[in-house]
Amino acid sequence: MTDQQRTYVHTIKAEMIAPGHMFLRRGGKHSAEVAGTAVVNDDFGSPALVIATLTDGKKVRIAHGSSLRVASTRPGPGPASALALDDLELIPAEEGTPEAVIVDVARAHPKDMDIQRIAARLSKGLNIKSGSNLQDVRDLAHRLFVYVDDRDNALRVCQLITDVPFDGNFGRWKSIQGALAMSAFIQHEAGETEESERLAKAMRAPDEVEEKDPLRAKMNAIVLQRQLNEPNLYDKEIHRAMAATDKSAERDWRVERLAVLTYLRTHGGSETLEPAELERRIANEIVAVRALNEQLTAG
Repeated sequence: MTDQQRTYVHTIKAEMIAPGHMFLRRGGKHSAEVAGTAVVNDDFGSPALVIATLTDGKKVRIAHGSSLRVASTRPGPGPASALALDDLELIPAEEGTPEAVIVDVARAHPKDMDIQRIAARLSKGLNIKSGSNLQDVRDLAHRLFVYVDDRDNALRVCQLITDVPFDGNFGRWKSIQGALAMSAFIQHEAGETEESERLAKAMRAPDEVEEKDPLRAKMNAIVLQRQLNEPNLYDKEIHRAMAATDKSAERDWRVERLAVLTYLRTHGGSETLEPAELERRIANEIVAVRALNEQLTAG
């Protein structure tokens, strides 16, 4: 069996489901491939469901933020990514285009298969209206920032989408929000206070959208305050993974925690976590994620 014919099974978040993924059924059989996805928001404007339409016409509803195992001809993150040679073909791009930035960044890290895999997809064409493309940009920047400590290139990649305005689509906005939070934190660490504050303001755009319905406006404010003051930092999930000595799961949950921490820091902190405490936690989490990744790579 050739590398291109192999089927890989990996765990991903519902919002990362993309065309080509197949859901695992009982007995190990696969569903038809995913043809496309859509995100449905709840009454408060937050993503609630991911609806995947399969090539056979069936629709699958998955809770936004949940994890599930899928099969694909493309491997997930990790050393096995090197097997998917078709993923690693970087398409030459015209100078000055977003694709050229992607290719240039990838060439700076030729041995990182995750960077190569994501860059290969984006080098074929970046569509900022595509949720999966936005997710890839955010993931590439995150990989550069956290795993290889290349903050300059992480900023270059983030800048490809941080000027995209909020259009009411929270499914797409989640990736842009992540890039804005990451960029603002990096700029803050570099002493670029004015730029950091500009990015922070852009990230808060959904919070400032005027809601004409008084009741809904009140509920939105309550939900936002709860997100800031009672954030889910995935303590239970991380402790469970540590108890099971599951380093891969622990790393992935710490990555989720890191995203929440950078969001809170960019938002200005909260009543329970001040900016200084958030910065300390972010630094600790980056160290932990890098250490776990090195152990997994070495293994």
